[in-house]
Amino acid sequence: MASRLDSLRRLLRDEEVRSISRRYLVSNGFDGALTCVGVVVGAFLTGVPNGLVVVQIGLGAAVGLATSGVWSVWEIERAEKLADLQSVEDAMLTELDDTQLARDLSGARVVNATASGLGPLVGILVPLVPFLVTGDPFTVGLLSVREATVASVGFAVAVLFAFGAYMGSISKQRWYVAGFRMGLAGLVVAGINLLLPG
Repeated sequence: MASRLDSLRRLLRDEEVRSISRRYLVSNGFDGALTCVGVVVGAFLTGVPNGLVVVQIGLGAAVGLATSGVWSVWEIERAEKLADLQSVEDAMLTELDDTQLARDLSGARVVNATASGLGPLVGILVPLVPFLVTGDPFTVGLLSVREATVASVGFAVAVLFAFGAYMGSISKQRWYVAGFRMGLAGLVVAGINLLLPG
């Protein structure tokens, strides 16, 4: 267990591993937050009666996007890491299957896939929180479905802003401008959903 933790710490100090994981986390988190905006606004416009139904729909989307994120990145990074390993093997004229390099490449794949799956979970689950305090036909809640929808879009915009600000700070941009640019996408998706016919 201690050796695995040491290996994880070493991988997380590797700038390439961190960079790739950041991209997957933010890209898939962006997708998750925008998907959640579409789900909650669409649910409200179609007259979904209570927050629990919206949460159930959102959880379905979260499972789908998280699975897609982990599975696709696992396969993509598997191919990329094997190609990297084979390139080194060709240069050294020896097999490196049971070496520290092979273990590090495999560990990097795990870290990248985990980050990829975590992104949409954050992007969807955080905006769903307001629907946990809505009423249903049998109870009185703190928020109506309409209020929860507005709050949920606000939460999604906040998540998007946080992703943008984080990436902006890494690239030495003005973090608030980068955050605003990403947060704006949530409002655009909500607006488009409101303008759709039906």
